[in-house]
Amino acid sequence: MTSYPAWTPAPRPGIIPLHPLSFGVILGRSFSALRQNPKVLLGFALVVQTVAILVATAGIVAVGFATFGRLASLRPGTDEFETVLAGSIAISGATALVLSLAAGALGVIVQGVVVSEVAHAVVAEKHTLGGLWHRVKPVAWRLIGYSALVFLIVVAVIGILTAGVVGLAMSVGPAAIVLAIILGLSAIPLSLWLSTKLLLVPSVIVLEQATVFGAVARSWRLTRGRFWPTLGIIVIISMSFGILAQVISVPFSFVTMGLTSVITPTGDPEPGQIIALLVGTLLAQAFVTLIQTIAVIVQSTAGALVYIDCRMRREGLDLDLSSYIDQRDAGIAAPDPYRRNVGRVLDGRWQQPPAYAGAQSGAAYPGQPGYAGPAGYAAPAGYAAPSGYAAPSGYATQPGYAAPAGYQPPSPGEPPAPAPAPAPAETSGETPAAPADGPSSTDWTAPGADRA
Repeated sequence: MTSYPAWTPAPRPGIIPLHPLSFGVILGRSFSALRQNPKVLLGFALVVQTVAILVATAGIVAVGFATFGRLASLRPGTDEFETVLAGSIAISGATALVLSLAAGALGVIVQGVVVSEVAHAVVAEKHTLGGLWHRVKPVAWRLIGYSALVFLIVVAVIGILTAGVVGLAMSVGPAAIVLAIILGLSAIPLSLWLSTKLLLVPSVIVLEQATVFGAVARSWRLTRGRFWPTLGIIVIISMSFGILAQVISVPFSFVTMGLTSVITPTGDPEPGQIIALLVGTLLAQAFVTLIQTIAVIVQSTAGALVYIDCRMRREGLDLDLSSYIDQRDAGIAAPDPYRRNVGRVLDGRWQQPPAYAGAQSGAAYPGQPGYAGPAGYAAPAGYAAPSGYAAPSGYATQPGYAAPAGYQPPSPGEPPAPAPAPAPAETSGETPAAPADGPSSTDWTAPGADRA
């Protein structure tokens, strides 16, 4: 029996085309992962963000009541009051720092899950939360460690700058304010530069299983030559969601302040009025939390797409992804394409050639000696004109043939001639008989000859 190849459907397209991406494609497709798997991404991110906000708020409020509540039993202005006040501020600040660090750790876990979802969506795969967590779980502590490292560095830098400005203010005076403004303005481009260069660290940790410092170095290399497009994506997404959050939160703030003056004109609110104000405030916070959650998902998606684009440009990741899709659709077990050929540089794709170590800058190469022009060839000798051919001789006139004799019909009344007898059959050994004589010739007269 002859076997024929079965029909195979075309591979399903992912959220991006498998070739280096333009700025507009990355910016537009940053919302694709959320549209493809909204239940998993948005649901998980909302739960994590809500838990982080509630835990941080409850912890700070509880510690604040416990520490500052002791001041009610002390006389202001005494040494004991000042000591308890300083201790309460320090404890509340440390609590806020720890809880903010915990909230940041939960936020970076959300980024890892989003990166895992984008990596699967690029090759047209859709996983559950358990499948996404299976990729993130081995590197979860690395993500948390990276988040804690960045947070502590930022806090340390801010603390050092603040202490320096305060010290200068005590010694120099008003000039420290000008210095603080200059430092604050210079910190903006520095933070944008660092955010751009370190944008790919979560993607490298999740997809390549890299260490924290290895991921930092790898993100630094991958963004080389792609700094401005990456910075533009970060700025546009951050500004868009920041403006959207302000558009929603500012009206709620005005409404809350207006209701406060209307409900409590004498400063003595009733329990129902307090509940109404709390509901309005919580509703505004819920909308802001939703926007912040979507912003985290979109920013994480953009970071993952920038990572994939940089690897496609430098390492030919699109070739590995196409090979993975073909093998998967053919039923062949294929390795993880994101962990193959890490750090490869394709020869067929343009890159700036390295400078020659032995070459001296500014020294020009000597001019090459000119070559003499090639000698001309002599004109070829002409050929003699071919001799003409003689005209062909005509053919002689063919002699005419005599007209055949006419057939004379039998005269009326004359009986027809009898049919000739059949020739006897030839027998073996006998000489065949001679052929019978042909019919007698008849005279033929040309028509009109009797008129001559």
